Amino acid sequence: MRGPIAPPQVPLAASRAEVFADLVQDSVERLERRWPQLAEIDFLVLEVPRLDGRGDQAAWDDETVPLGGIIPARDGRRARVVVYRRPVEIRTKGRDERAALVHEVVVEQVAELLGLTPETVDPRYGED
Repeated sequence: MRGPIAPPQVPLAASRAEVFADLVQDSVERLERRWPQLAEIDFLVLEVPRLDGRGDQAAWDDETVPLGGIIPARDGRRARVVVYRRPVEIRTKGRDERAALVHEVVVEQVAELLGLTPETVDPRYGED
């Protein structure tokens, strides 16, 4: 028998990148209920931050690798929040821990973009 192991609608058929993108989307949807202006921001998932420092505002060095970054709106382009999949995956064990870290990263980046504190963006920020 040849073909996929599971039909496309079954989670087994989703790639790690797709599952991660779903975690980011879930986080954004949670925040959009409180902050409808987030609909005007693009949320992206990239594998890793770029070495050349172009594109996003994430500064990093030999000691730290950013988990996310922002790209302010300019030249008619919408503002963007970026979450880096591989650095987040490396720091987490399991889906629940990964979902919590993704949400923290999204909250922190949205807070920076809006000029607010993370606790203002999500009052449950920092809770276990």
